[in-house]
Amino acid sequence: MTMTVSPDTQMPGHRLGRPMLLDQLLRHKGGAFGLAIMLLFIFLAAFGRFVAPYDPNANDYVSLLSSPSASHWFGTDELGRDTLSRVIDGSRIAVAVAFLSVSIAMAVGVVIGVVSGYFGGYVDAVLNRSQDVLFAFPTLLLAIILVAVLGPGLFNASLAIAIVYSPRFARMARASALSIKSSEFLDAARLAGVSTPVILIRHILPNVLPPVIVLAALSMSTAQLAYASLSFLGLGVSPPQADWGSMLSKGRDFITIAPWLVIWPTVALVLLMLAFNVLGDAIRDVLDPNHSSIGKNPDTLL
Repeated sequence: MTMTVSPDTQMPGHRLGRPMLLDQLLRHKGGAFGLAIMLLFIFLAAFGRFVAPYDPNANDYVSLLSSPSASHWFGTDELGRDTLSRVIDGSRIAVAVAFLSVSIAMAVGVVIGVVSGYFGGYVDAVLNRSQDVLFAFPTLLLAIILVAVLGPGLFNASLAIAIVYSPRFARMARASALSIKSSEFLDAARLAGVSTPVILIRHILPNVLPPVIVLAALSMSTAQLAYASLSFLGLGVSPPQADWGSMLSKGRDFITIAPWLVIWPTVALVLLMLAFNVLGDAIRDVLDPNHSSIGKNPDTLL
């Protein structure tokens, strides 16, 4: 006698469709704010060269360290480059690093966590200890060591941040896999002869993803901060490419006479981090009924 697994036997996870999820986020004040700011920076990253009033790398030696004015809204730097144009151009690096590093970390961490949690035993011990080794290092220090080994640059810095952040995704995915691997719907799938790869991909992974997605949104803010720190130390992209971290590093030498050189990159960095944080909180509220405030507190709705 064969047993079939019906859709009703799958674990009742957080399976909101994309239209429903987007609608819930737009009704959530934090979600709407975070989404709007994030989309603004994505727009600037994609079309910044067309939006920026000047070439971000063009020198104007007549306007060195000019204060904010009608011609240069955010002022100019020590080489006469327009600060607003460089802040806009730097959003491309910021958005790319946030999504690239967290995407790699999430992909690697989820695979390690799901395999570790599902198989257990020796596999779990080996994979778990490998993540403990990474956890033993301070985040920024390990990222600096990895970039020093790999070499400075956008991809290498993103890869270093991804390696540093992968353990947190592995721990989250492992905990979720451990909590559902003994569920009845998985027992039914095994009795039906469903192969292990299919169980991992079609049954465990969809139930692991919701908390991982929340963690990914929250990690993008700290990943961006980590990259800004690396760039501040000269381990980011090479000049003359605009980068918020390098702009802060160079602007500190002129902070007393040209404070706008550090104010505007800081404002952009804080806004992007805030957007990722509040968007992550909103996604958690939507996906996790235990934390959701929608329907309980009318102040959370638009």
